[in-house]
Amino acid sequence: MKERIVVGMSGGVDSSVAALLLKEQGYDVVGVFMKNWEEQDENGVCTSESDWQDVRDVCEQIGIPYYSVNFAREYWDRVFSYFLEEYKAGRTPNPDVLCNREIKFRAFLDFALKLGADKIATGHFVQTNQQGELLRGDDPNKDQSYFLYMLKDWQLQKAMFPVGHLTKQQVRQIAEEKGLPVSKKKDSTGVCFIGERNFKKFLSEYLPARPGDMVSPDGEVVGRHDGLMYYTLGQRRGLGIGGCGDGRSWFVIGKDLKTNRLLVAQGEDHPMLYSTKCIAGGVTWVGEAPIAEGETLRCTCKFRYRQQDQEVEATLCGDKLNITALTPQRAVTPGQSAVLYDGQRCLGGAVVEKILDAGQCPMG
Repeated sequence: MKERIVVGMSGGVDSSVAALLLKEQGYDVVGVFMKNWEEQDENGVCTSESDWQDVRDVCEQIGIPYYSVNFAREYWDRVFSYFLEEYKAGRTPNPDVLCNREIKFRAFLDFALKLGADKIATGHFVQTNQQGELLRGDDPNKDQSYFLYMLKDWQLQKAMFPVGHLTKQQVRQIAEEKGLPVSKKKDSTGVCFIGERNFKKFLSEYLPARPGDMVSPDGEVVGRHDGLMYYTLGQRRGLGIGGCGDGRSWFVIGKDLKTNRLLVAQGEDHPMLYSTKCIAGGVTWVGEAPIAEGETLRCTCKFRYRQQDQEVEATLCGDKLNITALTPQRAVTPGQSAVLYDGQRCLGGAVVEKILDAGQCPMG
């Protein structure tokens, strides 16, 4: 009897090719489209409808059954409410990480198992081994292990990633050669399942904005901000500061929630943008913890997606990690994830809570 694989299909090229490859490999493949956001965008368009149509077109072409399932309530309760609370607290969250843990590999996995699935599959650019370890995808420009670090080995043992050994170019080439209607479809961007939006307008519909002063390191008011939630560390664009200072670009270097002030400074290499030490909380390991309480792990870390690996030392303190980078890091941001690696293997990670030593020389 064939193994049944239920594929989470978004209407994009990656999950479409994942389903195609599994079908060609002889599995009993079922496509499932997850609808997790029901509101229209600012243009009155519900993008999930066109994505659902793409899923149906692809599934009919490759000859597999398909379903649509609505996880809008789960998405709101488990992901979007957290997203709003983090912004309210002045942090910059990464909803994709939580979306993978709570929706794609929890709600969707539960649904697929009820459909009689032996495993689920997605179009993520990652790989696994028989031990349930999470490995980087072969395409270094598309590797998505950063977004899956919250998963556990038992979840990964129930998952397949058919495009993890391919490059994005190879995926599009397969889609084109097989005549899939999504072969040239643009990659989705923006907030997980919500998509591209006018971010400021979108966020203002859920959180009240509190405008305030933009202040330089010496305390001079150099402009006004629209609300601290709209800005992130290291940001240059959209500050609207002109006609003052030494002519160099201004960058966000911090937030003062008590006084509702946005701290800004000139120069992309301003020392206040750099640090070597941070505390990250809610530590989670893919498999067994590689260190015990009080022990220190020497490994590499990504403090944001697409960043090159950074050499760090991470000490476990309860459910937190004290992370020390061996070279100063630019704009390590509370709310973002610090993800740890041992070579090709993703060990796990934690969410940055506090920067301990901002003001380090960028040249070390």
